[in-house]
Amino acid sequence: MKAVLTITGSDSCGGAGIQADIKTISQLGGYALTAITSITVQNTLGIQNYYDLPPETVRGQVEAVINDVEPNVVKVGLIRTLATLNVIVDLLQKYRPDSIIYDAVVRTAQGEQLIPDDVHDMIVRRLLPLCTVVIIGKEQSISKLPDSIHTIAIDDNPQHGYANGFSSALACFVSQGLSVAEAKGKALAFVNAQSATVSDATGRCGELYRLFLEAIAERGDEYHDINYYADHLNVSARYLAQVTHRAVGLTPKQIVDKEMTHILQSALLSSAQPLQQLAYDHGFTSQQHFTKFFKKQTGLTPSQYRAEVKRKRRE
Repeated sequence: MKAVLTITGSDSCGGAGIQADIKTISQLGGYALTAITSITVQNTLGIQNYYDLPPETVRGQVEAVINDVEPNVVKVGLIRTLATLNVIVDLLQKYRPDSIIYDAVVRTAQGEQLIPDDVHDMIVRRLLPLCTVVIIGKEQSISKLPDSIHTIAIDDNPQHGYANGFSSALACFVSQGLSVAEAKGKALAFVNAQSATVSDATGRCGELYRLFLEAIAERGDEYHDINYYADHLNVSARYLAQVTHRAVGLTPKQIVDKEMTHILQSALLSSAQPLQQLAYDHGFTSQQHFTKFFKKQTGLTPSQYRAEVKRKRRE
């Protein structure tokens, strides 16, 4: 059983990163060694946050397994800081594994940039010349590399972790003694077969968005705070924001304000109550607060809105 060391970030959903590397390498008969560069906070809607491990922690992970097991193939993925890049380059130059495969992790499946421009530029200058294989998306451009480095451009695939799976499979097949060309063919066949039979983990975005709208309809008169709705739905406010952005491109606050405005417009037209009473009935601390909110949303004060609608109806 051949060992492959993968140096990259984690993926909470398991579709990419260290978790997916372990699954792929193990499935193909290899033994996965790991060194984590960044811990990501993510779900099926994308990455919410990062924690980049200290460079010396990355160094310790790599040295611990390289000194002991001596993997002949190293796969490198997510590197987000210059300090971590320098550590990895120094270690690769020191231990000189037979093959170094770099999966150019630049953007997420949602198009978000994963690494700063200065880190990307230094990767091109320092890491790529050490590599045996560099894997990029067909839409990416890359500087001219020595002929000894195999550059593999793969089709952009919307499935989360597609490029990650290909690069892990390639590393595993190379570790088994196949040429890069042979390993490429087998890795493509493997990842395409996986794509046809295994779907991404699915979240509850659509269902949660519907429940959010229902909660606003039921409680909008009383509650305007996003944390209330997040607690009511038993999710974090950050996840609720991801859900609404994916569903309609708006923040939860924008949706609550929009729905609240519709409720207030109906109340102004269906009731002759004084504005102060309407303000209290709909959760505002004062008539002034009510007026300020309504004007910000519609461009009119509540009194102006009532008068304008009545005028249009008479016409």
